[in-house]
Amino acid sequence: MSRIALAFSSFFSLLFKGKLPDAVIAALNLAPKREAPRPQAPVRQVSAADGALQMLGMLQRDSRLVDFMMEDISSYSDDQVGAAVRSLHEQCGQTLKRYLKLEPVIDGVEGTYTKMSSNDPATVKLLGNVPADGKAPGGTLRHKGWRAQSIDLPPLPAGQNPSVIAPAEIEIE
Repeated sequence: MSRIALAFSSFFSLLFKGKLPDAVIAALNLAPKREAPRPQAPVRQVSAADGALQMLGMLQRDSRLVDFMMEDISSYSDDQVGAAVRSLHEQCGQTLKRYLKLEPVIDGVEGTYTKMSSNDPATVKLLGNVPADGKAPGGTLRHKGWRAQSIDLPPLPAGQNPSVIAPAEIEIE
């Protein structure tokens, strides 16, 4: 192939196809360019913290729990705080019931004598005059405890940053 033919062939091939024709590559003894594999987007691993932050975000969305907890309420009267907490309590309870099925660790009446079925410190916390060996047959139930029987959180939307509990809001006027 003549140099002029190579030049025209190369020019128009690059202009319309974006690459040199195989005949030009062979004539000039060039190695064809190998296309590098395109890097795949990393798959984000879901962690337990994501679920905790998602739940906190839902409590914020449904009841403004984080706003309430972060606000300095010392200047408000007890009546004002009580009125705010009443609706907050109801809305947070609805959110928890929607996404979690909770059950008591010990299904008993608080303030009554209860025999211990487990000595697991993650399940039962002993208070008061605990024997040195940490074993006791039972005692007065002060708190039933709670455990999650099931959790039904919706999947996080793609691209959502789980560390953002609630996005900032800006009203455009």
